[in-house]
Amino acid sequence: MPTVTKSVIVPHGVERMFELVDRVEDYPDFLPWCAASSLIERTREVTRARLDIDYHGLKSHFSTRNAKDPPRRMEIRLEEGPFEKLEGEWRFTPLGDGCRVELTIDYELASSSMARLLAPAFGHIMETLVDRFVAHAEASR
Repeated sequence: MPTVTKSVIVPHGVERMFELVDRVEDYPDFLPWCAASSLIERTREVTRARLDIDYHGLKSHFSTRNAKDPPRRMEIRLEEGPFEKLEGEWRFTPLGDGCRVELTIDYELASSSMARLLAPAFGHIMETLVDRFVAHAEASR
C-alpha cells in the first residue's frame, strides 16, 4: 500500500492554507488532473466532495468525507471510488508569518487490474498535490 508524505513551509497563514484545501469547488481551476468537483456537504466539522479525475485520458472519480478541525487539521476518508483504502491527513502548523503544510495519504487500489491502470497516475497526483496548493496560494495572493 503506497504512502505519500509531503511537508513544506509556506509564507501563508494556517487559515489561508486550510481554506484553499477546503474549497474543493475551486480544484478544477488549479489542479490540472481535476476535471470536475462536486461539493456534497460543508459544515464547520465536515466537508464531503466528489472529484472527477482526467489524467492524460485516464478517467475516474472518488468521493471523500473530510473531518475538520479548522484551521489546523483535516482527516481524509474514502466514501466511494476505485480504492480499497484511501485515508490521510492535512496538518497546518503556524510558524511566524507562515506555516508548515503537511499531507500524509495512504491508499490502496481495489483490484490488481485497477492498480495497473491507476497507480502511476494516482501516484503522480499525490506526489504533486501539495506543490499545486502552494502554487495556487502564491497565484491568488
